[in-house]
Amino acid sequence: MKVLVIGGTGHVGSEVVKELRKRNADVRVLVRKPDEKLPPGIEMAVGDLLDPVSIETALDGIDKLYLLNAVASDELTQGLIAYDLAKKRELAHVVYHSVFRVEHFKDVPHFASKLAIESAIRAFDVPFTIIRPNYFFQNDASFKDVLSKMSVYPNPLGPVGISAVDIRDIAEAAAISLVSDEHFGNTYNVNGPTVLSGPKAAAIWSKALGKEIKYAGDNLDAFEEQMRKHAPSWAAFDIRMMFQGYLERGFVADGSDVATLTKLLGHEPRAYEDFVKETVQAWQNLDDPRAAA
Repeated sequence: MKVLVIGGTGHVGSEVVKELRKRNADVRVLVRKPDEKLPPGIEMAVGDLLDPVSIETALDGIDKLYLLNAVASDELTQGLIAYDLAKKRELAHVVYHSVFRVEHFKDVPHFASKLAIESAIRAFDVPFTIIRPNYFFQNDASFKDVLSKMSVYPNPLGPVGISAVDIRDIAEAAAISLVSDEHFGNTYNVNGPTVLSGPKAAAIWSKALGKEIKYAGDNLDAFEEQMRKHAPSWAAFDIRMMFQGYLERGFVADGSDVATLTKLLGHEPRAYEDFVKETVQAWQNLDDPRAAA
């Protein structure tokens, strides 16, 4: 079995590659530039999701596809090109990385793109599995400066919160789905074991850092303005709409979701508290390399 991983150099995709190799799958990763560094034993295909010729070449000799295309202004076009070519080649299986509760967020641009791609995947005969993850724990690893210097947790998660999940659990779910035919036609909601509100996240970071971390609150105008300092305006608006949807419609797992994921993985999903401890330790090791010795 040979798998093409689209998105295999990102945070989630690179973990999917690791999990596939643990299961002895042959893996090819699509990259945009030939100077990308891949793990030993991983084949490289250079291409662009907006270049169908390069994607068709990348699919040559491939049995299965893991499709994770990044949030982009043309995400729908990118995803459909990849899927249409997988359909043309009659691949044995496509595993698509979508998002939790996607049908309830039709006003969020990148969610709407994923919903449309899901719809196309369900309409044709290529065997598929859809992975629908919640918000990633690892997104919060980028908050080192704001947490350590400003003592603020910045994400507007609200008082109810979300069932955030570890990317390693997403990767395991994807790899397990890819290496077995028993997951054809299934959709898996990939959620963490507890609900993470804004105040709760701040309290967890407070304990790990040994100082009070305050929750920044739910001012989405201020959040979007801050986002625009680090991202294109369209992307800042897209992410603002995502968090607005969390606050308005919720992003909490159903009662059966964690049980289903636990059965799929063979272990309970990882806890946010453990991720925070690992992250703080990694920051300390970077600040003082002697601590890692």
